[in-house]
Amino acid sequence: MFGWLLQKLRGADNTERDPSQGYYAVQEPYGNGWSDDSSDDDYDYDYDDDDAISRSGNNRSRASRPDYDRWAMQLGSIDERFRQEQRRREKMWHPRFWRGRRKLWWFSRIIAFGLGLLILIIAWLAITTPLSKSLEPIADPQITLLAADGTPIARNGAITDAPVDVSALPDHVVEAFLAIEDRRFYSHWGVDPRGVARAVFKGVGGGSTITQQLAKFTFLTPEQTYTRKAREMLIAFWLETWLTKEEILERYLSNAYFGDNVYGLRAASLHFFYRKPENLKPEQAAMLAGLVQAPSRFNPVKHFGRAEKRRAMVVSAMVAAGYITQAEADEMPVPRLDVRTVDDLPTGTYFADWALPEARKLTAQGYARQTITTTLDSRLQTIARRTVARARLGDAQVALVAMRPDGEVVAMIGGKDYANSPFNRATQAKRQPGSTFKLFVWLAALDAGMEPDDVIDNSAIEAGGYRPKNAGEKYSATITLGDAFARSSNVAAVRLFNQLGDEAVVTMARAYGITSKLPYGDPSLALGTSSVTLLELTAAYAGVAGNAYPVTPRAFAAEKEGWFDWLWDRADSMPGSDHEAMERMLRDTVNGGTGRAAMLSIPNFGKTGTSQDNRDALFVGYAGEGSNRLVVGVWVGNDDNSPLDGVTGGSLPARIWRDFMRQASGKPPARSRAPKADPAGPVQPMDVPEPEDIPLGDGGSTLRVRDGEGVTLSTEIEGIPLDVTLDENGINVESGAREN
Repeated sequence: MFGWLLQKLRGADNTERDPSQGYYAVQEPYGNGWSDDSSDDDYDYDYDDDDAISRSGNNRSRASRPDYDRWAMQLGSIDERFRQEQRRREKMWHPRFWRGRRKLWWFSRIIAFGLGLLILIIAWLAITTPLSKSLEPIADPQITLLAADGTPIARNGAITDAPVDVSALPDHVVEAFLAIEDRRFYSHWGVDPRGVARAVFKGVGGGSTITQQLAKFTFLTPEQTYTRKAREMLIAFWLETWLTKEEILERYLSNAYFGDNVYGLRAASLHFFYRKPENLKPEQAAMLAGLVQAPSRFNPVKHFGRAEKRRAMVVSAMVAAGYITQAEADEMPVPRLDVRTVDDLPTGTYFADWALPEARKLTAQGYARQTITTTLDSRLQTIARRTVARARLGDAQVALVAMRPDGEVVAMIGGKDYANSPFNRATQAKRQPGSTFKLFVWLAALDAGMEPDDVIDNSAIEAGGYRPKNAGEKYSATITLGDAFARSSNVAAVRLFNQLGDEAVVTMARAYGITSKLPYGDPSLALGTSSVTLLELTAAYAGVAGNAYPVTPRAFAAEKEGWFDWLWDRADSMPGSDHEAMERMLRDTVNGGTGRAAMLSIPNFGKTGTSQDNRDALFVGYAGEGSNRLVVGVWVGNDDNSPLDGVTGGSLPARIWRDFMRQASGKPPARSRAPKADPAGPVQPMDVPEPEDIPLGDGGSTLRVRDGEGVTLSTEIEGIPLDVTLDENGINVESGAREN
């Protein structure tokens, strides 16, 4: 812009101008206009003699001519500043921003970008791929769970052993792996282009180096994508930078998978040949080296022929790499397996599946196998299994949880048969608890100052949008709180819920350990329409049994708390009078209410529950005295949530609860103590059903015979279920009761 103006000014000396055309001074000393006619009346110039610019035709006085060079420098500086300002305001996404940049500008910024990217990569690798992780086993080591008396009940996890020391291994062991997996291991920097080419064109060796394989199974997922491969190469360079070749090889051999649930060379050597890796023979080392590529396909236990062909390929690779001669290869014999399996792995049970995640938290990270004692009582678990096996369930499923008042779980059944369905209905299934949830409504009433002898309206609810009914349409003008609880009055429960408020009931349920979602403003909550697990419901009743809440279900004995823990984390408890009142109502429910089928000869307390349309039937309660009390919850239902055929909480679940409690109370449950049995011994099949009962005719009657339990005839007379038992105590006839 200013350059154009300068050209105009410079062209004034040699270009004819119209006399009337004026020139305006750029600087004040030269005046404010030029004209060929100095006497023009339209212009009134007042020039000094020294400063005036005179004209003679088209010529000016050279002495008075402006300093154009100085103008050019100033205007050029202005132009440059103008261009710089324009460039500064340009956006990076515009092509003009990148044009005209000098080489030094590009070089400095490329260097800065590269350094920043390198710092980001190093930080990302340090966070996502810590070197210490390559020292940890890639699979969870084997854990053996013991019952409280030391009986092994389950094993789970991989077979691992201590890491190997490369310097202690024979040369032929290391050479076998290098020959087939990575011949140039000691000469490349984590990625070997020649090895990749050899694998592609000749089919010998793997495309990935040993360092890449370590990066893959230690830090990455097994997905086959270009992104994962790029990350694998990047991590391989990272490992090569910070670890020595010997350290990389040791970590690789200590974590590689060899099949049969075996990880690491030491565990594989002991598993397949029953010898330490330091004592492996050449033919044995060659076979183990051949397993890494496809452990399942070349498993010598199942496919010895394939494993032998693969071993021969490893031996040929060792010859090609110069580790052994052809004569040595020809003399190498076929190895003989020496597999000495002492148990079948893995083994699971409902209790073990629930306890295992917590067991992992209790064990230190490492390769060593662990043995942990649980709270499970093998005697009580056997009783639970037998009790469930002889129950007349039909197609329905069942769940049972038994625990002590402090939350130690001593028996657990999550279904009729673990082998057919490992889904744990005691800990995983959320179902409606029915009237067992009324416990929290009545606890809230006691907390509000009410007593069991207080009366409440028990007439039918005729107004409002929610109109629950009592079972059998049985109502009365009034009823005491104690009788309403024992008879499971629905209308009384809803009226009591509305009187107390949903906040009070939900708060009480939360205080006793109910963690499932509980809706506010819904009076049907009083009747147990909100789903919970049997485990948390049983733990809530355990809080009443021990008058200390909330109770946390545990699979392992709690550490003995000190006086500070007792003072700081002391559990809540209800006043003695309220606890006595609640136990009185729970006892009346069993002895004269809907839970009569669960009656025992010892102090017993409980509550029945049946959800809408008989989709769920429950009985939860406890029996015994003091520390020997057992809290047991029983659920019966269909997995598809379809209605049960005439089953209520006061019938089949109550009878299962009674049968379990009757046998369990004969001997105090065992406390956790030091194991007496051999942890390496056979696993006891705690969840395997016993032989079926003997059917009698087409009426559904069955006859069962059990050691120490006598003979029991189960039948129905006019729709009423009866159990007739003949044992050492004589004949006993028991029937179920209908829940109101």
